[in-house]
Amino acid sequence: MTDSHWIVPGRTAAAPLDEPPQLSQLGVGLHGTTTSLEVFRLPELWQLHLYRYAADLSVDGADHAIRPGHVSLVPPGAVVRYRYRGRSEHLFAHFRLPGVGEVREIPVMQDAGSLTPALSQLLLGAIAAAPRSPRRADAEVWGALWRVAELAEPGADAARPHASVAAAVAYIESHLAGRLAVPDVARAAGVSHNHLIRLFRGETGDTVVAYIRRRRMERARHLLRESTLSIPAIAAAVGVEDLQAFNKACRRELGASPRAIRAGV
Repeated sequence: MTDSHWIVPGRTAAAPLDEPPQLSQLGVGLHGTTTSLEVFRLPELWQLHLYRYAADLSVDGADHAIRPGHVSLVPPGAVVRYRYRGRSEHLFAHFRLPGVGEVREIPVMQDAGSLTPALSQLLLGAIAAAPRSPRRADAEVWGALWRVAELAEPGADAARPHASVAAAVAYIESHLAGRLAVPDVARAAGVSHNHLIRLFRGETGDTVVAYIRRRRMERARHLLRESTLSIPAIAAAVGVEDLQAFNKACRRELGASPRAIRAGV
């Protein structure tokens, strides 16, 4: 439980996140086209904004610089003052939080860094889901709030993988059943082949090829032990169509044949 003594008005917010938010409004906000200054408050609603522009923000008198990729969480009742520098577009969600459970101390303004694409995806998913599935939209924003809360945790920057490595891992995980070549993975991650190899080894201590091989065999072991899929189907599911090659890979990486692993040996 966060000690309210450490909550600084305009700088930090005390957010209870044990239950999902109740959305009031969300979408893509466009500002700065008719006026450069906006001053307002939402007496009962939290505000989550993911910014795509540079501007200045004051929250209860505390000044913050807005930059692309910054995210703000403003508590209900705070007086906010935006000073725009032209056309300014951001993703936003306005919501209520059930006042129960552990309270998290979260900075009002943070640089989301490599987490920006994930936050954007969650908020865009919420916007798309809201008309037909409001509860799913609540869940998407809840996920975004937990990500924002984790940004403030000690060591979070060191623990968060490089954005290109995270993109490479996501691509690998979604293509384990097919052909996986390092140049294709690098292309999906938006970096060169050689740069991905350096980044990947620095982040994981492993080569891209070794990671792919290990993840394929980990998935194979799971499917052999926990599913009723046939061994040929499991081999295909992890991108090894030749049964003899699959048998050799299991013996080399897992220490036993597919049938022995299935039998629990």
